[in-house]
Amino acid sequence: MNKILSILIFALFPVLFLSCKRQNEGSGHGRTYYTCDQFVMGADLSYVNQILEHNGVYRDSGKVKDPYLIFRQYGANVIRFRLFHNPVWTREIYSPSGTKMYNDFNDVKEGIRRAKEQGMKVCLDFHYSDTWADPSKQKKPAAWESLDLVTLRDSLYNYTFNTLKKLDGEGLMPEYVQPGNEINPGFLSPEGARWNGNESTMIYLLNGAISAIRDASVTASIKPKVIIHIAQPENADPWFNGLAEKGFTDYDIIGLSYYYIWSGVKLEELDNYISMLKTKYSKDIMIMETAYPWTTENADNYHNIIDTEKLTDRFPATTEGQFAYLKSLTQEVLDGGGKGIFYWEPAWITSDMKDLWGTGSAWDCNTLFDFQGNTIKGINFMTEKYSFR
Repeated sequence: MNKILSILIFALFPVLFLSCKRQNEGSGHGRTYYTCDQFVMGADLSYVNQILEHNGVYRDSGKVKDPYLIFRQYGANVIRFRLFHNPVWTREIYSPSGTKMYNDFNDVKEGIRRAKEQGMKVCLDFHYSDTWADPSKQKKPAAWESLDLVTLRDSLYNYTFNTLKKLDGEGLMPEYVQPGNEINPGFLSPEGARWNGNESTMIYLLNGAISAIRDASVTASIKPKVIIHIAQPENADPWFNGLAEKGFTDYDIIGLSYYYIWSGVKLEELDNYISMLKTKYSKDIMIMETAYPWTTENADNYHNIIDTEKLTDRFPATTEGQFAYLKSLTQEVLDGGGKGIFYWEPAWITSDMKDLWGTGSAWDCNTLFDFQGNTIKGINFMTEKYSFR
């Protein structure tokens, strides 16, 4: 009897060891891991697949590692991906022309698959454009350029619905969906412009996209939360003000970009903005994009996006300064009653990747990796212990 028991224990030992190891991943090394219900620790990794396919390498403690695994181990619980409609330029930008597109459906599907395989949830960011949609431009996809308003709404609905249904059919339904990216001026311009008297048309189009998100999840086990994304906190209240009375209410989260470069809101004031928006509009609030530099140097010939004049002694552009800033920012979001924070392109390291403006990275000073692709201290902000209201 004792011999049989010993054999069983010996046979089960690897299973028990792995089980304990997996549990310890969540609480060991002085790290605190958060669930999405507690607080979203998000990262936008939209460039990662392209970087990996163009000689980019990620390391942790000097060892080459899958970047999706790195982010999961350092506390990320949601990964964000942007989706362009038909971004042929992402293929044509290479010489000779590349063989695949990026930030299209297939690329995004692969990113979602890899994120979910690591146990993380997903935010899908519809740009509703063939290229970047942001506060300076909201250009419709070329395929929709000449459509009348009703047909435009139908195309928007069908594209959104079919995209999500296809993802759901492969077990890849995102948990969060953005109908539009940084839609300060509205979206699908000129019809959906926010500020030139087309307010009702914008609502008509946005509600069409949101209806598609809701309808696509009727039979799905995952019901995506809808995020309306505005750049910079100071722009949110003027944007949302008065829209509920005009029929725009069916969304779950107000999402904000908050960048030290472009926002007039001081870090120590951010909690007040979040608290005000949450109270006034009865919605959860998240920071959908943010970043901070860890250096003023450049890893390549692609000019970096950085504003050294706005850096302070409190948060210098060092690995320690970046870490301190991100900790303070996260606590500000929590103090205001916010529900999450996403770091924008923390893995945009230099590589042979190309975009419309250069080769390499315009963001390598703002990543959570050094110039050799190693993780730096800033990535630890996601597993710090924070105070909840």
